Amino acid sequence: MSVPIRIPAKTLGSMALRDFCPRCFWIRMHVQDKLPYQIFPGIFSSIDSYGKRLVEGWFDRHGSPPSWLSSLGDIKAYRPPPHFSKFNVFDQDSSVRLTGAPDGILVRGDNSHVIVDYKTAKYTETQDELFPMYEVQLNAYAYIGNTCGLRPVTGLALVYTEPVTDSSSCCDDANMTKDGFNLRFSISVLPVALKPEAIPRMMRNAREILDLNGPPNGLKGCENCARLRQLITIASR
Repeated sequence: MSVPIRIPAKTLGSMALRDFCPRCFWIRMHVQDKLPYQIFPGIFSSIDSYGKRLVEGWFDRHGSPPSWLSSLGDIKAYRPPPHFSKFNVFDQDSSVRLTGAPDGILVRGDNSHVIVDYKTAKYTETQDELFPMYEVQLNAYAYIGNTCGLRPVTGLALVYTEPVTDSSSCCDDANMTKDGFNLRFSISVLPVALKPEAIPRMMRNAREILDLNGPPNGLKGCENCARLRQLITIASR
């Protein structure tokens, strides 16, 4: 039996991207995804977290969801998302432990669940390119949820929170305060098809790559592989 490995849902989702590179995936996983020279601004995580707390606070005060979640159907409540240490599933065939941390779990009138993920971004062509990763990520949450107390999961959705920064908003005096300014966000809810049955196969595919004794060939034209070769060349001088 292979040594068990842990793969986060979003990392598994990266395998669905059009430019997925097996070599990069092998390297990232073998260094625990701690790559050099990477800086991710924490403000985006703060905004996502704030949006989640706004939704939960609205539920607590009004007993119903915000109107912009109405497209998700009859939502009556929310459940606090569990920590990834409790929200995970182990696949015996691949010896992969799949973990996740959903942004939001909503409860429908029939007591089924909708899992949502908040994205602070405009829904643009770039986001569309990332959709396959998000689709797998959410379906991985559904796969885990159906074994960790959320059965049944009957809906998945991406909730895009887009800053409103047009000229009229900048010229609105109501957005200026004595100690700063207000920034409004518009919401777009994008339903995601339920396909959790595809997740075990992806875990097995990940295992096959990671069990290789060395990194496999990279994707032709992979920019990250080219950067890595350049780093190795510089370091060897």
